[in-house]
Amino acid sequence: MQCPYCHNENTNVLESRITDEGGVMRRRRECSKCGKRFTTYERAEGVDIKVVKKSGKKEDFDREKLRRGIMKATWKRPVSMEQIEEMVDEVERILRRKTTTEVRSWEIGNLVINRLKKIDPLAYLLFASVYREFQSLNDFSDELTKLKEVQNETN
Repeated sequence: MQCPYCHNENTNVLESRITDEGGVMRRRRECSKCGKRFTTYERAEGVDIKVVKKSGKKEDFDREKLRRGIMKATWKRPVSMEQIEEMVDEVERILRRKTTTEVRSWEIGNLVINRLKKIDPLAYLLFASVYREFQSLNDFSDELTKLKEVQNETN
């Protein structure tokens, strides 16, 4: 495994453990050259999932693309990388349990939105603005009103 800091190829595994869900191996590593520590995740590749976009175009499911989208929405928000990684793992796990290997992009968006809403309402709004293609301030206002109504019902 290459060090993300100095790109040295020689790293040592300090600790390995299986995540709570059992599908991912988490390894804590240390670079033998620069001494910095970092975490890697190892997961088995399973059935290829195809994402059907709004246009009808199909593309391979991409964990990194999903992670980047969530990271953009949670930028400078109180959401940890661990929470993001858990969310990506959970979404992928749900998709892999489906009986079909094709999933619509809006299904993935809904899975993320439902989880972000619980973790951080502002990050949820930021993600929803891209995912639902908000065009105006009214779109934000409408979504904010819905969010406030839901929060008032739970309080």
